[in-house]
Amino acid sequence: MTVRRIIPWPHACLRSPAAQVAEINDEIRKLWDDMITTMDAMPGVGLAAPQIGVALQVAVVDASKGRDKRIRLANPVVIDASAIMNEYDEASPNLPGISAKIRRPRGVKVKYLDEQGDTVTRDFVGLEATSVQHQIDHLAGKMFFDNLSKTRRNILLRKARKFKI
Repeated sequence: MTVRRIIPWPHACLRSPAAQVAEINDEIRKLWDDMITTMDAMPGVGLAAPQIGVALQVAVVDASKGRDKRIRLANPVVIDASAIMNEYDEASPNLPGISAKIRRPRGVKVKYLDEQGDTVTRDFVGLEATSVQHQIDHLAGKMFFDNLSKTRRNILLRKARKFKI
């Protein structure tokens, strides 16, 4: 497995919706393996393919304490969300040194293709739910800061530009 290069903000791949995966094959499985290796090297609790410059709806998540509950998702879609909200400090390796508290549904029901190509519907709760939603945003060409007010987003992006200099 290979640690892939994280592309820097504001790369165009981070702002473009990713293409759906037609089928789960060895190429997609290898991509998932590389993404898990890359996620562990960051370290982080999730990674979407556009973050490494691959414009496909592929993501990985592992928010477990033991880092032993790898979830591989292709074409994930939120089909239901909790009315109860959680707030987590979110960040992205594409924009290092920058983070913000983001409110998202505490739980989500997501439909996706798994590593066998089967359609799975699964409930995610807590940090795992936040990470899945964060990755789905990436697949839609959104960054975590898009969930902030315009004022907070502008402050964060000004800080990011200063941090990069």
